Amino acid sequence: MNAVFSLLTVVTLSLLVTRLAVAALMLTGVSHQLARLQILSAYLGVGFTTSESEHLVNHPVRRRILTLMMIVGNVGAVSGASTLILSFVGVTTRAEGLWRAGWLLTGLAALVLVARSKWVERRMLQAMRWALSRWTDLEAYDFVELLELAGGYRVRTILVEPGDWIEGRRLEELKLFEEGVTVLGIHRADGRYLGVPRGETAIRAGDRLVLYGLDERLRDLDARRSGEHGSQAHRQAMADHEQRCLEQSRSDEALLRVETGGQSPR
Repeated sequence: MNAVFSLLTVVTLSLLVTRLAVAALMLTGVSHQLARLQILSAYLGVGFTTSESEHLVNHPVRRRILTLMMIVGNVGAVSGASTLILSFVGVTTRAEGLWRAGWLLTGLAALVLVARSKWVERRMLQAMRWALSRWTDLEAYDFVELLELAGGYRVRTILVEPGDWIEGRRLEELKLFEEGVTVLGIHRADGRYLGVPRGETAIRAGDRLVLYGLDERLRDLDARRSGEHGSQAHRQAMADHEQRCLEQSRSDEALLRVETGGQSPR
């Protein structure tokens, strides 16, 4: 039975370590979903990659976190496998084997329920984020919280390909702001990063743009090709954004009239 409890202890420690690593990645600016996926990939050694993986391994702190998870994952796998074998070594009767298996399955089921609990996950992340912020030099970034993404707005990266509507043009020519799209930065193909680029900055094939705006608008921009059809889509996007701004202004004015008792603001 001691081996069964040892195995449950190994699984529990594995869950704690992965949660800690997820919180550490989030503190470097990675979203919760992406951090969880990459940590599990590194811990299990499955080699799962995404389009964001390159940005993770190019960051020195994130690279150290993922490397540590690979090492811990290998140690945990060996320890778990050996402890699982020891859990059933020395079993002399079928009843004893079923008893140990029952304890093991019950313990694993309880750990799975705890691991899937949103309440437990929030509390663990809060505690770990506080500890990491308190005792490490990682800077805490929560972009969703920081930008207060709501109403369909989000931050999205798009890859500029040859023949795209935005390829080969300067930002001031594109007038993306009039579509309701803000360019936060540009990852150049040579590895350079341009933060808050100016209007004269040219967009080249291979660039990866970091954009903020309506998700629908960003997806449309990502798929927009050069030519008259692309220019027409741009004009329509500007008209839609102007209409949206007018509706927001009317809504604000109506709310202000209610707050001032029907009097026009001075």
